[in-house]
Amino acid sequence: MQIVVAGQGYVGLPLAVRAAEVGHRVVGYDVDPHRVQQLAAGQSYVEDVTSSRLRAVLENRAYSATADDAALAGFDIAVITVPTPLRDGVPDLTYIESCARTLGEHLRPGATVVLESTTYPGTTEELLLPILEKTSGLKGGVDFLAGFSPERIAPGNPRWSFEGTPKLVSGIDAKSLEVIKGFYDGIFQTTVPVSGTKVAEMAKLIENTFRFVNISLVNEMAMLAGPLGVNIWEAIDAAATKPFGFTRFTPGPGVGGHCLPVDPMFLSWKVQQELGVPFRFVELAADVNRHMPDYVVRRLVEALDKRGMPVKGSRILLLGMTYKYNATDLRNSPSARVAELLIDLGAEVRGAEPNIPDGDDTKLNVPRVDATPDEVAAADAVVLLMDHPRFDLPMIERCATYVLDCRNRLSGVNVETL
Repeated sequence: MQIVVAGQGYVGLPLAVRAAEVGHRVVGYDVDPHRVQQLAAGQSYVEDVTSSRLRAVLENRAYSATADDAALAGFDIAVITVPTPLRDGVPDLTYIESCARTLGEHLRPGATVVLESTTYPGTTEELLLPILEKTSGLKGGVDFLAGFSPERIAPGNPRWSFEGTPKLVSGIDAKSLEVIKGFYDGIFQTTVPVSGTKVAEMAKLIENTFRFVNISLVNEMAMLAGPLGVNIWEAIDAAATKPFGFTRFTPGPGVGGHCLPVDPMFLSWKVQQELGVPFRFVELAADVNRHMPDYVVRRLVEALDKRGMPVKGSRILLLGMTYKYNATDLRNSPSARVAELLIDLGAEVRGAEPNIPDGDDTKLNVPRVDATPDEVAAADAVVLLMDHPRFDLPMIERCATYVLDCRNRLSGVNVETL
């Protein structure tokens, strides 16, 4: 089939390449000309798609990248994988709206449009469908098909591959579901059909809200355990020996990325708009996680005070600036807030982030250094924010005068855990 994947980011590019690999003719559409230029040159910027895989589908002409919407004409299935950010706590769906208008101009009878972008329940039928109908002059469920299938990308996850992760699928009617399921059956090992688009939209938000709330829970417990004389890490390990009724989550400097700080707030906003009541669990979880960087900085200031050193003028080395273990993504990373707070207090802050390519240093917002023995030894304090495998942890234990370990990976008299 002729497939369009609109949006060539961390969700769209893996889908586009995989669809091309299984035999479809795929157009990867993105409004960013620089991104399109990179893709056309066979340079992948998404960690789950190697440049060699990208070049292979380019060379056999199964995949092409473009910023020209004229190339979208004649599609059989179009998948929308554009961003859905929050703006001042309100979902910003302008990318979906713009993409729907563009696709609507090329929509023809018998074609299918699938939304994968995370959003609140009702978006597919209440927002996407009317735009497609108005722009195309066609009727959804009569002239064309549509549905929602939430992305479940886990960048850098060694256990669950893109195609090995079960894929939820839904449609606006039975025929839409049949076609959408058939498409994804050829890409994923397992598809899971649900009764409607609202169920699929809600399921995605439940998944991420579950993680968000539980991470917030252990983060707050970490702040309380120390004053109670309890090692929170040992307590979590002990609780995890229970073979039922418990899922292990661990503390950290806060949540980040493109999903966890954002997706639960979509549901909170929708509940407030539709029902006029707050989603108290999400609001409390968001408050806890917003203040985790403050807690990290407070612990660091206290540790420096004990050593007779003011934070002002102290040389601080932050290790791991991405939002997630072994990731290359800095979006909404709590490390940025930690750095900002320390700079405001007058500290001399450096950041070591081996996962960010050369040339992306400006995204760190602090001077970039390598975590060498000399750099570690020169710091008045080292903060392990993300325990990337490329960090030499034994060397850090050996060379650092003091470490605040936010990941419970180090040991020694010079190490304190979060």
